[in-house]
Amino acid sequence: MTSTMNGRAVRSGRAVKTIFSTTVSLFVGFLLLAAGTAGLSSPAYGGPSYFSVDREFYPYYPSLIKWDRSGAGFTAPEVCSGCHPKQYEEWTGSVHALAFQDPVYQGELNLAFKAVGHEISRQCEGCHSPAGVVTGEIKGPGLKGLSPMALAGVSCDICHSISGVTHGQTPTGEPENGSFILSPGKDTPQGPKLVKRGPYAPSDGCGMGFHECLESPLHLKADLCASCHQVYHYEKHFPIEATYSEWKKGPYAQKGIHCQDCHMVEIETFIRSADTFTKPERKEYRHYFNGANYLLYYLAEAAAIKAGDKELATNLKAKYDMAVKRLQLAADLELYPVYRAGSLAEIKVRVRNIRAGHNLPTSLTNIREMWLEVAATDASGKKVIISGGLDNKGSLMPDTRVFNSDGMGDNFHFAVDPWVITAFSRHDTIPPKGYRDVYFGIAPQKGQGVITLEARLRYRQADQKIAEKLLASVPAGMNLEAIYGIKKVPTLPVIDMAKKSAKIRTRK
Repeated sequence: MTSTMNGRAVRSGRAVKTIFSTTVSLFVGFLLLAAGTAGLSSPAYGGPSYFSVDREFYPYYPSLIKWDRSGAGFTAPEVCSGCHPKQYEEWTGSVHALAFQDPVYQGELNLAFKAVGHEISRQCEGCHSPAGVVTGEIKGPGLKGLSPMALAGVSCDICHSISGVTHGQTPTGEPENGSFILSPGKDTPQGPKLVKRGPYAPSDGCGMGFHECLESPLHLKADLCASCHQVYHYEKHFPIEATYSEWKKGPYAQKGIHCQDCHMVEIETFIRSADTFTKPERKEYRHYFNGANYLLYYLAEAAAIKAGDKELATNLKAKYDMAVKRLQLAADLELYPVYRAGSLAEIKVRVRNIRAGHNLPTSLTNIREMWLEVAATDASGKKVIISGGLDNKGSLMPDTRVFNSDGMGDNFHFAVDPWVITAFSRHDTIPPKGYRDVYFGIAPQKGQGVITLEARLRYRQADQKIAEKLLASVPAGMNLEAIYGIKKVPTLPVIDMAKKSAKIRTRK
């Protein structure tokens, strides 16, 4: 059809008009037909939507979990610990273990519940406590009255019961909002039988009669993680979090290094995976699931200390230190002078993502803050560059060079809440093995001299005011003083990811 149209266009302008008119009529007719038969509006919310949803296929929508239901129930992690004590200890205190009990998450969930109701906030619950959602146990924010299985968040049985994903069948045709299938077991003539899946061929006697073991190649791939590490707006399906997509479009995916190869290993192995694209050996994998969420470890350690659980507090402190170390290994700075007509005119600071397999920062980039603080002094000690820093209320100073995103809603105004954000007005993060250059102007310097330059790349998980709002919004029953021993929201820890200094001549 295209070549015919092009041929007519060459021969006759009238033919072009005729074909254009016919094409437009056909296109409009197609849209009207589609609207009448396929339904271009969302059955759940009544508004126009490009993304149609099969509510029978996804009964927990906007969570896209599917449950292959049988007489086999879910298994609490404490049961798994009987045969897998090492893996249980690694998982304990992890962000997966704390996913539902995280007070920051619970504060956000409570705000969402009040703003848009449980039919929407269930999307969040689906990834933070999948078993609690599919069984119907979780009906909103809060921890009161929930079973150990629901409170366990992303537990052993959740990951090892995943039998497949539905990424290609989601409203966007991409991984999003928990698009995995939970199959904890099956019905047999002898009764329900538990079935657990792992990345390797099972050994003889695997499961010891308690459960069957199946090899699952999916458990070696980032696609397993993608279901929950791609968070889209519940109706407009805008990717508020796109960690998996960032990985898939970068060099780590091309080199065969998956999420597990960096986040389920010790620090030394992580460095090797990132620097040489060498996959870990089987014996090197751990169940830490460690990333940049050091704030969760920080708060959980305070709770363990308050409860008098020294062993758990030690566990959490180790995971906190690991998270901080990963941040400090993820990025680097390079400093360059820029001369014009022989005189120093600007300082260029290059911020490099050297080891994160996804963008820096990732996840909730409209909340995360990664910024530059730059200071330069001349030979007399006079400040010639001052940029970045926090004010006395804990917010970034104006004009700080920050790497993150600004969300906006349907009205194109600034927005922070994930149920409001349908686009980014600014999205400035650094891709894997990529960099961003930032220039700082400098006033002309008289004669030959030396500028002392210092630069820091800093990170924290949220603005202080946002953290205070979320922690002040925790549901009833989550008393911060009783659980964490804190009477007010503490100053959020700030991590120095990279530091560099240099002596720069004022004339070339």
